[in-house]
Amino acid sequence: METLILLFAAALVAGFVDTLAGGGGLITIPALVLSGMPPHFALGTNKLQSSIGSGTATFMMFKKGRVGWQHVRFLMLAAFCGSLLGTIAVQFINPGVLDFIIPGVLIVIAIYFLFAPPLHETGISKVSETSYRHFMVPVIGWYDGMFGPGTGSFFALAGVSLRGHGLIDATAIAKTLNFATNIASLLIFLIAGKVVWLAGLAMMVGQFVGAYCGSLCLLRINPKYLRVLVVTMCLAMLARYVIASGWFSKIAF
Repeated sequence: METLILLFAAALVAGFVDTLAGGGGLITIPALVLSGMPPHFALGTNKLQSSIGSGTATFMMFKKGRVGWQHVRFLMLAAFCGSLLGTIAVQFINPGVLDFIIPGVLIVIAIYFLFAPPLHETGISKVSETSYRHFMVPVIGWYDGMFGPGTGSFFALAGVSLRGHGLIDATAIAKTLNFATNIASLLIFLIAGKVVWLAGLAMMVGQFVGAYCGSLCLLRINPKYLRVLVVTMCLAMLARYVIASGWFSKIAF
């Protein structure tokens, strides 16, 4: 029960900060790994709980007319396929290897997340719609299937810098693509039986509560301070995991 409460709290905080500044996965994945879950189960359970956030955001984007189905359907399909392949690939990685890869990837993404400059309007398209759909979107989808944190930010960054979308439009489209990648990845983890339902459901409730509270504070908190908070929590949990796992003894000569 104590573990479920901690995972609920982690998801609540992740939903709150993700609504305001992004980076919720930097909190939930370390929390799941730290709870003692095997790496594949941590990734699968994270997809279950994160799907509610991306699904809600996607619904709101369509409802408010920020995106149109005709415009994003093929992009979503490309993102779905990329994530499907990435999630299939990660099933064949040895869990012991993932014990080292996951923290390493999270540290890199945390550093990027902390120091990446905010997106700005560009209005300059650098690649064609076809190239973007056939290459960049599936690549980001593949990354989400393999690991996940920062995917929404990467989709938004690609939309602004490569397709010349306005920041608001790029962010709205990114929500729909992130939902497609989450669903594709979740399907594979469900088929593989690598989802811890009780933990995932508790975290889904936390995500919903956190996202709701975050929406109420959307204009009251400086996202820059939240970025620092997210990265600090992520690195602190990873440090605790590394010490608990005896990494230093494993690499000692």
